[in-house]
Amino acid sequence: MSGPPRLFDRALHRRRLDRAAGRYEGFLKRRAADDLVARLEAVRRDFPFAVDLGARDRAFTRALAASDAAGRVGLLVETDASAAMLAGRGGPRLVADEERLPFAPASLDLVVSSLALHWTNDLVGALIQIRQALRPDGLFLGAMLGGATLTELRQALTEAELELTGGAGPRVSPFADALDAAGLLQRAGFALPVADVDRVTVRYDHMLRLIADLRAMGETGALVEGAGRPLARAVVARAAQLYAERFAGEDGRIVATFEIVTLTGWAPHPDQPKPLPRGSAKMRLADALGVRERSAGEKAGDGS
Repeated sequence: MSGPPRLFDRALHRRRLDRAAGRYEGFLKRRAADDLVARLEAVRRDFPFAVDLGARDRAFTRALAASDAAGRVGLLVETDASAAMLAGRGGPRLVADEERLPFAPASLDLVVSSLALHWTNDLVGALIQIRQALRPDGLFLGAMLGGATLTELRQALTEAELELTGGAGPRVSPFADALDAAGLLQRAGFALPVADVDRVTVRYDHMLRLIADLRAMGETGALVEGAGRPLARAVVARAAQLYAERFAGEDGRIVATFEIVTLTGWAPHPDQPKPLPRGSAKMRLADALGVRERSAGEKAGDGS
């Protein structure tokens, strides 16, 4: 039985992260980490053993240290697919691939991941591994890039390549649809799944400045299709021209959209709240709304 399609070259992605290590500039990472910590602050319980998947520049660790939740998280292990990202820092750390988690079943109380899981080839499989590693009633908080991310760059590159070469391959990674995010958690077996979206618009002087930021975050393309097929300079120049024509504001600066999808899920536990079974309601909807219930064939004016 075949597995999910292999979209990403994980070895190439790791090399991109290695290249970004030491000069990592993750403004989106900081935003996502701050949001995850804010959500954690609202959960009034202790988490003795926690893991940060895809720690990168320690954005979550720093945000947690400055928060009210710091005292409720015990041992926090930082992991990353890139050994270079973890080099030269103190504290518990582990090189780990998000597609092959090394943690024993029911061994963790909390798993967080900010802007790393969208690079997995089998996102549901990765979520299943996270859920299995959590103890019953353990918490998962995750943030990943969603489907509207870099839509402007994708359009400009595709049109420029089509125009100049007669064909175009994928140049920007596909991202999970925000509307499907809660369903992904359900498929992975999480209880009480919640998903929401933070859409961020960033302005740049030029498309190449956007690409430089993506490189500094280790977020440039690592698709299996098109790997090793660099864009011609003429295509890049035409894409920049199209980008400026279609997505520049009155000040001449272009906009870039980033969509951060935040996921919250709990490892199942018998004591968790459960939805009431169908037919168990103690009040009719018509009574709650203060209206008269009509039969299927009754017209609005009948019986008034």
